[in-house]
Amino acid sequence: MSSTESHIPFSPSRLIEMMHTAGVRPSVQRMAVLSHIANLRRHPTADEIYTDLAEEFPSMSRTTVYNSLHALTSGQLVKELEIESGNRHYDFALQPPHGHFICRRCGRITDVEIPDGIELSVTPGFRTDSVDVCFKGICPDCIES
Repeated sequence: MSSTESHIPFSPSRLIEMMHTAGVRPSVQRMAVLSHIANLRRHPTADEIYTDLAEEFPSMSRTTVYNSLHALTSGQLVKELEIESGNRHYDFALQPPHGHFICRRCGRITDVEIPDGIELSVTPGFRTDSVDVCFKGICPDCIES
């Protein structure tokens, strides 16, 4: 998966189906939060989600965003990324395994490919249930500017 790879946006009916399968009760607010994360793929923080959705959903509170993220994370539809100490970003969980590149200059988080079988490099006797690969450096846009 490259950072330029396009994806087909998830329809509301597909998102509702995912929520039902995951045992998460759909609501307008949860749908808005899940759609925002799944379709934009920007790895937003809870505050960024709140700000981005505030105009369309003026009655949505920050608490509603946090509660929605909690439900979606518990249902394994959204993955929490702790990129910086205490600063959580959110990623759509139902996509192929991938790593993240974090630009030290602009802070943008970009999906990057990871080698197949990376979980096999763990010392024998351990069982891997999750692999988080994070690269840090300067993104192409910041290098050019």
